[in-house]
Amino acid sequence: MEPAVFLIHMKQGQPYLARTTMLKRRLTRLLAPREGSRLLDLSKLAERVEIWYTPSRIEQALTFYALARTHFVETYKRIVRLPSPPYLKVLLNNPFPRTVVTSRLSGRDNLFFGPFRNRAEADRWQSETLDFFQIRRCEEDLEPNPDHPGCIYGEMNQCMRPCQAVVGQGEYATEVSRLTGFIESHGTTLVEAIGHARDRASEDLEFEEAARQHRRFEKVEVLLRLAGEITTDIRFANGVSAVKAGTGVALYFLTDGVWQQRVEFDMRMQAGESMDRRLRQVVEGLPVVRPTLKEREEHLALLSRWFFSSSRDSEWLPFAGREAIPYRKLVRLISRAMNPAPAHATMGVNDIQEPA
Repeated sequence: MEPAVFLIHMKQGQPYLARTTMLKRRLTRLLAPREGSRLLDLSKLAERVEIWYTPSRIEQALTFYALARTHFVETYKRIVRLPSPPYLKVLLNNPFPRTVVTSRLSGRDNLFFGPFRNRAEADRWQSETLDFFQIRRCEEDLEPNPDHPGCIYGEMNQCMRPCQAVVGQGEYATEVSRLTGFIESHGTTLVEAIGHARDRASEDLEFEEAARQHRRFEKVEVLLRLAGEITTDIRFANGVSAVKAGTGVALYFLTDGVWQQRVEFDMRMQAGESMDRRLRQVVEGLPVVRPTLKEREEHLALLSRWFFSSSRDSEWLPFAGREAIPYRKLVRLISRAMNPAPAHATMGVNDIQEPA
């Protein structure tokens, strides 16, 4: 097994880019002269071959992506076959914000929560989240009017009915702020609010109300479990993975929604040297990026396809930001990467550098 990405440069025209898990066999099929075969034969067209060995799946995916962007500027997304996963989008630039499930990141002022495994999970998360907030579910551009017919959610008190001018933009914005706070805090704000309400009702001997609040509390917990490890406010999409490489590991960091260059971390320590301190120095040395929405969309698509695949080859450690990296967990992650379990593996991260 020789997993690799290779680029065959032609005497004329564009190069041939491909990835494989059996390099020698694949190149032999493409470059060995043959007569009368219908298989692709590049033996008379090829000029030279460049090879990038990729021991982990995520490294192969990212190397292939970087090469495609370099050599096929107009068509690289089709070559990489990079469908964008679904996100929950909060349309904050609307006078009366609402949510929508989308696979495209557009509008920098909007809030995006994802990626989700598939559209069905995203739709379910949106529906069950809105059960806790009186945010409108209609898709029309509102022109508030007391004569507006409204909808069933308004009748059920699950919407503040801005369409009927029951509330103005200011009051509606307060409810939207509760929703965005819930998303940005990964549910902490709502869990704490419901928990306090349940405890107060219990202290006041209002047991029916306490039971109702406890059911809401459990529903929120179920809702939060629906979101995967990589599902987050994309502005805070951060994580790291480790893959064994030589005498150490290759660390792959995703920061602010984009992949960083691979970091080689040698496990051989000097006398008196601390792994925790070295890791902190590695994090301090990571460049600060200001990605565009397009960059985030493509990099998160790579993460999503890898993370939700059935063949992940290393573990994933999410974190809220550089200042919140759980270094003890990272040390244990590296230890497991150096001594992988014989029967099972989890996931690998990446290296988004342009090949030389």
